[in-house]
Amino acid sequence: MIPLDEAQAHVRDRCPAPVATTVALSEALGLVLAEPVVATEAVPPFANTAMDGFAVRAADTVGAPVRLTVVGTLAAGAAPDRPVGPGEAIRIMTGAPVPSGADAVVMVERTSVSGQFDGELVDVEVEVPVGNHIRDAGEDLEPGQVVFAPGTAIGPGHVGVLASINLHEVPVFRRPRVGVISTGDELVADGSALALGQIRDSNRPGLLALVGGSGFDAVDLGLVRDDEADIEAALLAGVESCDALLTTGGVSMGDFDYVKVVLDRIGVMRWMQVAIRPAKPLAFGTVAGVPVFGLPGNPVSSMVSFELFARPALRAMAGHTVTGRPLVSAVADGGLPRRPDGKVHFARVLVDYRDGAYRVASAGGQGSHQLTAMAGADGLAVLPDGDGVADGDVVEVLLLH
Repeated sequence: MIPLDEAQAHVRDRCPAPVATTVALSEALGLVLAEPVVATEAVPPFANTAMDGFAVRAADTVGAPVRLTVVGTLAAGAAPDRPVGPGEAIRIMTGAPVPSGADAVVMVERTSVSGQFDGELVDVEVEVPVGNHIRDAGEDLEPGQVVFAPGTAIGPGHVGVLASINLHEVPVFRRPRVGVISTGDELVADGSALALGQIRDSNRPGLLALVGGSGFDAVDLGLVRDDEADIEAALLAGVESCDALLTTGGVSMGDFDYVKVVLDRIGVMRWMQVAIRPAKPLAFGTVAGVPVFGLPGNPVSSMVSFELFARPALRAMAGHTVTGRPLVSAVADGGLPRRPDGKVHFARVLVDYRDGAYRVASAGGQGSHQLTAMAGADGLAVLPDGDGVADGDVVEVLLLH
């Protein structure tokens, strides 16, 4: 058996570098910037008011309360058509440009108005300093300023900022297309009744969901029967159209499996036994330069193997600098027992945060076939070789959600 970090390094070092491209801003969410983004415009582009109120000269509010003459109204989107002179005020709405002559805004709640609309008077109740409730031009961003560095993962806030500087085409790393294929005469995917020895094809839908949920483009390559020619055709078609492939099953030592036979013939593969549980068997290599992950056939093992090997590698291919799940320390409620066997165990756990600490408890059955506990788990508790952890002990946990 080989250590986990050795297997992860083997995978990481053989995956291709991220590929740069350009996408429309509407398609950039979740992608990673390939180049720095530099502002070409000031944000905001002009000095504007942060409040509904009155644009005034701050000097005219000294000794408040004071009474000023209202000489106009300025709505958001309108340009000022006159300055504010001594003893004057202009009614102004949030976001409107500050008219010349004015150097402060008094919020409407600190004023009262008297007189007719033409020739109104406003009573200002408070003194205000220069710049009161004014957002200066370029206060957020100046032209020439680096807005976001390469490697930035684009979230909703980033999309808003990019729109604010008029960037409609975004330089990013391409989102990997990941094909998922299942093989085996024992698998049933058409909803028909199971014959003795048959099982439902659950790994492929689960892995497709993991791929999509991790931010990659999931490509369903279907269920292929145990026929070498069909499997080879499916794998070659997959590497033609995808950036990476996932298969499940047939990766244990000594297995005679059509997938193994075909991959050894058309690819450069390494068949590994990793010192972990679940997900000990792992196959990884390339076919025509495209990474192929041979994941275990047991449902939990395939998902844990995806988390430990495929997901970090695919995130690196997408340009992410942080590729692994967050690792935190947590207190074990009820203990997480195990037996010594020379492997690191990844226990499926429920994660809670209370009283200033993460706390974890078993999510249920820990067998590699017991998918229900995996479905309910929020994390994977990392249990070094030994007897596990007792109630109240601290354990490291990979957060899945």
